[in-house]
Order: sequence, then C-alpha cells, then structure tokens
Amino acid sequence: MKKILILISLIIISLSSYKNFNEEIVIPDEAIRFRVVAKSNDKKDQEIKLKVKDNLQKKLNDLLKNSSSIEETRKLLKANQNEFSLIVRNTLLVNKDDDMYKVKYGLNYFPEKKYKGIIYKEGYYESLVVTIGEGAGENWWCVLFPPFCLLDEEDKTEVEYHFYIKDMLEKYF
Repeated sequence: MKKILILISLIIISLSSYKNFNEEIVIPDEAIRFRVVAKSNDKKDQEIKLKVKDNLQKKLNDLLKNSSSIEETRKLLKANQNEFSLIVRNTLLVNKDDDMYKVKYGLNYFPEKKYKGIIYKEGYYESLVVTIGEGAGENWWCVLFPPFCLLDEEDKTEVEYHFYIKDMLEKYF
C-alpha cells in the first residue's frame, strides 16, 4: 500500500511539473537567433524568403553541426559572414530577384512574437539576420544555438527537439 501511495504521489508531482514545464519552454538567455526578413508580404517575396532560409540553413547545419559551445558558434558565424552573403546573393540571382539585401551578425532588433502560446519579448538579441529589400514583409526565425532549428540533412526533415523529462512523461503517462 505504501508503494502505491508513493507511486501516485510521484505521478501527481510529475503531471503538475509537466504542465508547468510546457508553459515555461523559452529561448535561453544565452542563445543565438537566426532570422530572414522578406522584402514584402507578396507571395513571390515570401517564397524567395523561404528559399534564402533553406539555402542558408543547409550551410548553417553543415557549419554548426559539431559546434559544442556558444563561443565556437560565434566564431564560426563571424568567420563565414561573406559566405552567407554569397548564398543570399546567389539565391536571389537564381530566382531573378535583383533586390538589395543585408546579412548582419551581432545584436539585432526582434519585435515581440507570440509562438505556441509563449510571448517572446522585443529587444536586441545576438543573431544572424538577413534582410531582403526593405525588409517590410513577414519574417522567419529560429534559434541557432542551442540548435533548435537546424535541419537533419540525412532525412531532410525538420528536427524536433525534446526535453528528456517531457519525453519520459509522455512515454509513461
């Protein structure tokens, strides 16, 4: 009987922790974001934004897949800015788009964003930001470090990152 009460207590604690855990998933303070801002919300401009994102994300995956620290990630991003710019330029050329663009790594402004019920505050964040044209369109963004958005190139699907405790709770409860 004592074992059953302990097990029930653990389940109740785990479930309440699980609920709180889901509500508190946020980007860590020490993170590096990645953002691509479209020229406008025109369908063609949004499609080009996604092509730029896809091409850069492939390069970023190759470049950062073995990075084990934020310092190493920073170093790699700084050292490869020219290559990022070439990827953007070539993507625009292939898509017959002669818009100006800007690739900037450093502290960049992010507006407030609500995503999956979580509000991400506006502010200046360490990030790699690509702005196409005037940058008046919707943007796409994710987190490069810790690597929440990099593609798994082998199976060509988006990687979904899980937290160990959450996975265990879902598996057993």
